[in-house]
Amino acid sequence: MSAVLTEERREALGRILETYRGVDGALIQVLHEVQTAFGHLAADVQLAIAEALGLPPSTVRGVVSFYNFFRTEPRGDHVISVCIGTACHVKGAERVIDVLEDVLDVELGGTTEDGRFTVQGVRCIGACGLAPVMMIDDEVFGRLDRSRIEEIVGSYQ
Repeated sequence: MSAVLTEERREALGRILETYRGVDGALIQVLHEVQTAFGHLAADVQLAIAEALGLPPSTVRGVVSFYNFFRTEPRGDHVISVCIGTACHVKGAERVIDVLEDVLDVELGGTTEDGRFTVQGVRCIGACGLAPVMMIDDEVFGRLDRSRIEEIVGSYQ
């Protein structure tokens, strides 16, 4: 999380908030726009949003933590989404996660130390016939085994 809201970000946040000044129930829209602009919703940004909208910080924090599309930590340059839906689960999603954790030295839900990859589980990618499946950014990869995973991830480094 960023420790201090920089002047540049404070100005960008101010422009976003100005768009919603006086609009009731704008919190989710503001959070979406700020996350798009900043990449994530750090604690200092959440506090600034709460103050600007006249909301308790706990309300903003509660909304951010409730919805899974809001992030409080930066994402990696590439997002690896591992399908953990039924077909992929049966066909070895857990092995895919184990290999990624081993190869990238990161836990599911985390970002590599170098900031290159974020690994997350998703309910379904819609490619059940290729199970187990993962996506890197918007590209789908199926019928995964250890060597294929290593090869695919290596091509992004």
